[in-house]
Amino acid sequence: MASSAQVAYSGKAAVLAKSDNDVVIVAAVRTAMTKGKRGGFKDTRPEELLSGILRAVYTKVNLDPSLIEDISVGNVLPPGGGASGARMAALHAGIPFTTPIATVNRQCSSGLTAVNQIAAQIACGQIDVGIGAGVESMTFGYGPTTLPDGWSEAVLSNQESEDCLIPMGITSENVAADYGITRAQQDAFAANSFKKAAAAAKAGGFRDEIAPLKVNWVDPKSEQVKEITVSADDGVRDGVTAESLSKLKPAFKKDGTTHAGNASQISDGAAAVLLARRSTAKRLGLPIVGKFVAAAVAGVPPRVMGIGPAFAIPKVLKQTGLKPEDVEFFEINEAFASQAVYSIEKLGLPYEKVNLHGGAIAIGHPLGMTGARQIATGLNIAKQTGKRIFVTSMCIGSGMGMAAVFVSEH
Repeated sequence: MASSAQVAYSGKAAVLAKSDNDVVIVAAVRTAMTKGKRGGFKDTRPEELLSGILRAVYTKVNLDPSLIEDISVGNVLPPGGGASGARMAALHAGIPFTTPIATVNRQCSSGLTAVNQIAAQIACGQIDVGIGAGVESMTFGYGPTTLPDGWSEAVLSNQESEDCLIPMGITSENVAADYGITRAQQDAFAANSFKKAAAAAKAGGFRDEIAPLKVNWVDPKSEQVKEITVSADDGVRDGVTAESLSKLKPAFKKDGTTHAGNASQISDGAAAVLLARRSTAKRLGLPIVGKFVAAAVAGVPPRVMGIGPAFAIPKVLKQTGLKPEDVEFFEINEAFASQAVYSIEKLGLPYEKVNLHGGAIAIGHPLGMTGARQIATGLNIAKQTGKRIFVTSMCIGSGMGMAAVFVSEH
């Protein structure tokens, strides 16, 4: 986001203060996250997921869709180049052709990058109302078919360029080996993620952030097409323990520490954040549920891409003048337990302040969705707990990290 919008913030009091020029969040919603190729959205294409969540976010506050001035959509595995599918989704969602749209790909932070882009446009006066969203169908977009037929040998002669092609699971193993993150630490962290997510799901803790979607679903046994309503995450498992995880075989290296139980799930889903200038939201009579304060991106070595949050979080805190203790909770994406544990330990964060409802290990990580999903989850947690200031962050394939600061105004 443009530095001019961020230098105004210096410390907790400034972050909590309100101004007519603030970038505020009017609504933030997500679909449920479902298992790739097996879950509730296995037969739903990404443009339909996106259409559903775009409609859900503006109808939630009864906004005339013609007032939406721009939309940015994070998507990592876009079919057909991305822009056409997103445009089709917006039109199908009832948003008029006068509202433009773009897709953006910053790997696992694509959804946050999309929100940041819209926030920046509002902050610098280009627009007053916009949507930042994220979508991913890993059912339809994940796997060998998405890979190119080759790479430039000249570019690959640069070692760090070649390191960008290291499989994500191996980067997790590199983090564990380089920084001494043990299998026991990873399994304990993952088990706790499942425990928190299962408790939240049982208590209805996710209900307010999820927009139910009606979709067609093919019954794998009868092959009949059924219309179902998907309203709950289907990857959450109750009763997972560190002991049960300790029995799983490593997935990427024979003597490795990363496995299916301590890595994020392959999932489908979408999320959307409706943003506006505070003065515009007040003039239109829209609810204000939170404030976008600032975002920052940092680069790290590609071979240990997972350490990104450990560098992006201090960067955004410095930008806003906040101290780590000023932040009441953190949503840090759990791409792998190894990198989440490293980032938390490196920053000295109390574990009880991180991922209060669990994270991607337990509920899933639809790549382009997560950055926007964490905002909806964070605002929901803030409403339930009365906490105000929170930070979202994630590591990014090819070696980056991104983080953002938000204030709840529920």
